[in-house]
Amino acid sequence: MHIIGNGVDIIKNSRINNSLKIKGFLNRIFTEKEIQQGRKLKNKINFYAKRFAAKEAFVKAIGTGFRSDINFIDIEINNYKNGKPYISLSKKLNNFLKKKFKIQKYNVFLSLSDEKGYSIAFVVIDTKI
Repeated sequence: MHIIGNGVDIIKNSRINNSLKIKGFLNRIFTEKEIQQGRKLKNKINFYAKRFAAKEAFVKAIGTGFRSDINFIDIEINNYKNGKPYISLSKKLNNFLKKKFKIQKYNVFLSLSDEKGYSIAFVVIDTKI
């Protein structure tokens, strides 16, 4: 195992609450699957805030931010049946990662947490042996 990147992001949940009122925000930031999952929940704000933070933490881990044709919807945050979160990448972003780090296989580890006013995400990327 060789760590090739890590990133962390924290966001004030009220910022996401305000952003959710902006036309087009959901579709620009979240995938259709994330939007459908969020609609089913009572606490939509924390749900979207954690996913926003995870996407920001991921692009920090790869060292690019949202440039080089990387968009929020290239990154999708899902959960296993046991609740553990994981990141799915678009084919374009997967290929970008492999080229940037000159690797074929990698692991992405994600941890999410929230409190009343804030949500946080931590991402670690390592090479797969």
